Amino acid sequence: MKRIITTLFVSLLFVSTGFGQTQLIEKVTQSDNELVIPYEKYVLDNGLTLIIHEDDSDPLVHVDVTYHVGSAREELGKSGFAHFFEHMMFQGSENVADEEHFKIVSESGGTLNGTTNRDRTNYFETLPSNQLEVALWLEADRMGFFLPAVTQQKFEVQRSTVKNEKQQNYDNRAYGLYSELNAASLYPYGHPYSWLTIGKLEDLDRANLEDLKNFFLRWYGPNNAVLTVGGDVNPEEVVALVEKYFGVIPSGPEVEEMKLERVTLEEDRYVSYVDNNIRFPALIFTYPTVPRFHEDEAPLDFLAQILGTGRSSYFFQKFVQTQKAIQAFAGNSSSELAGEFSMFVLPYPGQTLADFETEMRGILEEFAEDGVSDEDLMKIKASYESSFINRLANVSGKVSQLASYETFAESANFIQSDLQRYLDVTKEDIMRVFNKYVYQQPAVVQSVLPNEDTEPAKPDNYTPPTEGENPYPQADYTGLDYTRPTGDDFDRSVKPEAKTAPLVQVPEFWKDNFDNGIEVIGTNYNEIPIVTLQLSIQGGHRMNAYEPDKAGLASLTAAMLNESTENFTAEEIQEELRKTASTVRVSSGSSSTTVYISTLKKNLDRTLELAEEIMMRPGFDENDFARVKMQQLEGLRSSYQNPASVASMVYNRLLYGDEHIYSVSSSGLEETIERITLDDVKAFYEKYYDPQLSELVIVGDIEEDEILSKLDFLREWEPKGAEVPDLPEVEPAENTKIYLVDKKGAPQSQIRIGNMTDLTFDATGEYYKRSLMNYVLGGAFNSRINLNLREDKGWTYGARSFFSGSDEPGPFTASAGIRASATDSAVYEFMKEITEYREDGITEEELEFMRNSIGQRDAREYEAPYQKAGFLRQIIRYDLDESFVDEQAEIIRTISQDEINELAKKHLQTDEFYILVVGDAEAHRENLEALGYEVIAVTEKGDIISEYQEGNASGEGEQ
Repeated sequence: MKRIITTLFVSLLFVSTGFGQTQLIEKVTQSDNELVIPYEKYVLDNGLTLIIHEDDSDPLVHVDVTYHVGSAREELGKSGFAHFFEHMMFQGSENVADEEHFKIVSESGGTLNGTTNRDRTNYFETLPSNQLEVALWLEADRMGFFLPAVTQQKFEVQRSTVKNEKQQNYDNRAYGLYSELNAASLYPYGHPYSWLTIGKLEDLDRANLEDLKNFFLRWYGPNNAVLTVGGDVNPEEVVALVEKYFGVIPSGPEVEEMKLERVTLEEDRYVSYVDNNIRFPALIFTYPTVPRFHEDEAPLDFLAQILGTGRSSYFFQKFVQTQKAIQAFAGNSSSELAGEFSMFVLPYPGQTLADFETEMRGILEEFAEDGVSDEDLMKIKASYESSFINRLANVSGKVSQLASYETFAESANFIQSDLQRYLDVTKEDIMRVFNKYVYQQPAVVQSVLPNEDTEPAKPDNYTPPTEGENPYPQADYTGLDYTRPTGDDFDRSVKPEAKTAPLVQVPEFWKDNFDNGIEVIGTNYNEIPIVTLQLSIQGGHRMNAYEPDKAGLASLTAAMLNESTENFTAEEIQEELRKTASTVRVSSGSSSTTVYISTLKKNLDRTLELAEEIMMRPGFDENDFARVKMQQLEGLRSSYQNPASVASMVYNRLLYGDEHIYSVSSSGLEETIERITLDDVKAFYEKYYDPQLSELVIVGDIEEDEILSKLDFLREWEPKGAEVPDLPEVEPAENTKIYLVDKKGAPQSQIRIGNMTDLTFDATGEYYKRSLMNYVLGGAFNSRINLNLREDKGWTYGARSFFSGSDEPGPFTASAGIRASATDSAVYEFMKEITEYREDGITEEELEFMRNSIGQRDAREYEAPYQKAGFLRQIIRYDLDESFVDEQAEIIRTISQDEINELAKKHLQTDEFYILVVGDAEAHRENLEALGYEVIAVTEKGDIISEYQEGNASGEGEQ
């Protein structure tokens, strides 16, 4: 295993490599002391920059193509194109058929995606290392041969998909539109950051195919791209393959660097809007600041932490600690052209935003007087260094960092300089940027209101302009013509043959058992100097079955362990953790409570001392309890306004029935939380936090003997004899019905379809085989359900299906957020796909796709620490032998079409489904009834309002 803590050697070699005219520009190598990601940098004749990072720690390759184009390069009135292109570039090219990109990568055992922001778009794949040539072929084809495959139909489908994404992630999400109003209010008309990456719906509506083609020709040439390849690769082979696939692609138009004057405001701009998806109003201050890598970025980031991160921060102390707000924080965000410093508060209902504005301004006055302490600076730097190193835990993280530096920084070899600029920040730097950009400076002050009756902080005094002169640079789109690349001496229409699949080694691990019942499993990971421990205590929300009238108690108890201890206040214990850049976090889920511990190895001893304090000596303070209980209660009330949260809560109630603890979320219900006292929390901790129910997973840069010698506090933990309660069997649905929750005016409908199953988890039996059966139905991007609803119809941002389960049976679920106007049609298509799969089964082609996709993905199963931890957690939780991986591989190889089809018939009980729709009932009820199912109206909490008998209740839906 290679370490990345090294010094660097840079050689600037402008020489021919023997592969065409590709030149080796730079080589950065490893030695001792400094932080560096080794790489070689090349530039092709057409301007394409190639970065290669060799890392043979895992048999993987990660390929990233970063185009220096984001929404900032769009034309005024034609927003959203860069993001639209992110979708379009997965829709096939001249030699790669529609939907084939996802299929090929998945079938190769890989994963892929693309992202867009203001300043760049990137596409990336992680695959077994034998698939390198396949990945390069795919990326080259969409760089050089994309336009011949573009059609009006693809354009329209992806336009619809993007509009659904905006509805799902912005219009239909709490506080989802604040960023759009903020951008338009902060930046002048025409500024490249005055609109969001997602774009405006009206701009997407007016776009045409010619606009899209011109945008591609202007920005997606090789001279505006960085290709970064990392992993178990040979640099000479990479250069040869890149020359082969990318070398003939002609350069695009020259792309000039864009630099803009810093935005300033003459006075505070007050703006507001009403958001029907929220319970808590919000008040947001936003100040214009500086671009990324500006000398003031690092101190601004640290200023935000002092004001609004952690329990000692001004915002936490002033608003959260005093129970005035459920959430309050500050943050600085810097992009290529500009930055924004924000302060954000979510007050509890019943308080005025005007008062909060006064108090937020008062915090700035306090800080101006107090200044920065030595301890503040020490804690922030320790935390930053830890999070910085953790980004490099896998090859994709290292490749992404190299690509980003090459695109935006002075060099791809910027990692040590990047870290150092933060470690060099002084107290004087922080006060300087505070006074220059924040203190007594004009800001956008935005009020987000839950209803028309709520008053903003001040009446609006600014309306973002929607027309006028645009003084900002506009790209020239004239004279752009597509030139098909020529000069190949091979057939691009033929997918490259992959090399022999790499041998994947299951992580070596060790086991131990403490006398008090804790089972321990661990493995060594030495690529970065971190140690992570995860203690799982069986029970969690399930323990609430002993007192169902106090559901939410497990969650509240876990939250209280994150508060004060016997020897530290809640603020003090968290600040001690920040000094060591460590995390100790307690959380509770449906079937377990988890204590997560993570630290740099050099701080392990102190971190374990603090973990012992948190776990073994909780303070259970009355004031902490009052605040945490209120947060849990208000969080639950707020969730009733989020359609996706409502769907999850009501769906579970339908599945489990009112007598089962899992019919209630782990947060509880309003009435059950209200009943919980501090004595209940203490009793729950004393009864159910038991080493006999505990399993410990250890992953990190440490050997078995060394870590075990440091865990005496866990060895000495006294057993309590706790038992996990048995749960009642769940009654199946009588017949398929539609349950309709009214969410008036919702632009999207949330759909859940499924039922309870009867299998508990197993790694190699019918439970596992059932997941293989579902893969082509709804488990892969190229599944039948997603291809139908997203790629063919454009009704959703994503649709899927899955089986779940643990030591208790779980449900089969199909789900999606659907464009409102397609609600009834989507229900029909869901049921059609599931029914057809149940009746007709899997095709031979689909079976082969499943075998290849799942059978080859082991290469990326154990790379990062969290992946190793998940693997070990499964082994110890279900008492598995490591050979189960080989058994799974054999099942994948030998499972037959007939066996898959039998599993589909057995486990897809379409006549016993709950169909839940959360959307505008008035708009959808009649059309849903026309499908032939009985439609039952229920409240957002799952209570039946009335029944509609007009439909055919037989469960056989018809369009």
